[in-house]
Amino acid sequence: MIDGNYGYWHPQEPPPPIEEALPLVEPITSAYNEVPVRISGRHIHISQQELDQLYGPGYKLTKYRNLDQPGQFAANETLTVVGPEGVIEDVRILGPLRDKTQVEISGTDGYHLGVEPPVRDSGDLSGTPGIVLVGPYGAVTLRKGVILAATHIHMNPSDAARTGLTNGDRVQVLVDGERDLIFNDVLVRVDKNFITEMHVDTDEANAAVIEDGSCVTIIGRVLLS
Repeated sequence: MIDGNYGYWHPQEPPPPIEEALPLVEPITSAYNEVPVRISGRHIHISQQELDQLYGPGYKLTKYRNLDQPGQFAANETLTVVGPEGVIEDVRILGPLRDKTQVEISGTDGYHLGVEPPVRDSGDLSGTPGIVLVGPYGAVTLRKGVILAATHIHMNPSDAARTGLTNGDRVQVLVDGERDLIFNDVLVRVDKNFITEMHVDTDEANAAVIEDGSCVTIIGRVLLS
């Protein structure tokens, strides 16, 4: 309850011990536990169905530039994202096409647009807010699909083996710099086509003072209870 005389919080129950609030972690001591960081700005993964409505029937994405991950590219095509309280123009589409349209923004973007997307792994769109997308041919109202992308690491099998990690592991990652920071519960995705790198959004990068291409350290595997 709030103390009206002094204005501070009296919890009804004492807080849990700090060790109960933190995840249980198995340390990783491999010499190969440093990972480069890529900062991911707002972008859209799109399905052919929505692309047809926004750019015209049968439209094909055109490549602006390749991304680091093989087969992934930034398209020349962009969309306007319209929320209840704001608009963001020129949001780039990333290819190739997806089965479901997904809009990845930062928390700051969400505040500007007037939406409160949850932190989710890519593709997990249940219970997420919708948004309006506007293209040169038409507009689409998504009923769901806006997320804050959970921090994650792409890793090739060789690097995964050297660090003792497997696909689906969750890890702790240390940013050792001007603002020391630990990311908890970072998802590891392992695939033979991946280039090893950690993806953070612009809010996370700003909070940790991370520059694109700088390295962070995997310090432990989160042990699931």
